[in-house]
Amino acid sequence: MQALWMVLAAFLFASMGVCVKTASAFFNTAELVCYRGLVSMALLWTLARAQGVPLATRYPGMHAWRSLLGVASLGAWFYAVAYLPLATAMTLNYMSSVWIAAFLVGGTLLAWRPSARTPRPPLQVPLVFTVLAGFGGVVLMLRPSIAPEQMFAGLVGLASGLTAAFAYMQVVALSRLGEPETRTVFYFALGAALGGGAGMAMAGTSPWPGWNALWLLPLGLFAALGQLCLTRAYASARTQRGTLVVANLQYSGIVFASLYGMLLFSEHIPPICWAGMALIVASGMAATILRTQAAPGTPPVKED
Repeated sequence: MQALWMVLAAFLFASMGVCVKTASAFFNTAELVCYRGLVSMALLWTLARAQGVPLATRYPGMHAWRSLLGVASLGAWFYAVAYLPLATAMTLNYMSSVWIAAFLVGGTLLAWRPSARTPRPPLQVPLVFTVLAGFGGVVLMLRPSIAPEQMFAGLVGLASGLTAAFAYMQVVALSRLGEPETRTVFYFALGAALGGGAGMAMAGTSPWPGWNALWLLPLGLFAALGQLCLTRAYASARTQRGTLVVANLQYSGIVFASLYGMLLFSEHIPPICWAGMALIVASGMAATILRTQAAPGTPPVKED
């Protein structure tokens, strides 16, 4: 059952991407982030009341930092969705698993202090190859022949995966402190509303598009419902094997995004780009397995 919850979550996140891509014709990125936060806040506040989960927290600073990182990732991803094929933008955002593997390798080496009593730590060769494969996939996707305006959007999409990795590690820290998922996601939505509002104050607002503004409602709803389904998927996974299955099924979102892109937006993805996407997915899965073996109980959580 946990596998079905994760596939549903991936479908909802990809559907949110469709709403973002469509609504980006009428709203700038800051507006999309703000309205996404407002709609999700309303849903999560209602859910928290129904569950009897108080929204007051003893860790406001940690929630603020997590929200800052998450909003930066969200804004970068929304920008990438507006200017890149939907599947490409989603794949770059899923690079967060590879970034975390890179942090593990780099952190181990940086923490080492050479001395006769402390030999160099093992290089974790499988993780190193996983990271290299992931970035090889990025090179294939952002090949030199890509249009200049898309290259910038691609780099922004890559940055969304990097900041998502930092946000994930903060989510793990909050969960270890016993913070309920509903509360954590609510404060993320609050951060999106505030951060997007600040961006609107600087970038300005778009003319109200009338009925096209209705795209904002499913955008926020798909985001919140996707997060809830993802949470249920991990909660239902009782074993390490089940957790790994759930974690790797998140990449089915790239399949849904690819289908959406081809069917709704007539997007053409060249073979070299497909190869890059496959390489990133494979390296992300490998990174998930290796990390879970090294530190059980800390599955990757996508927070969009």
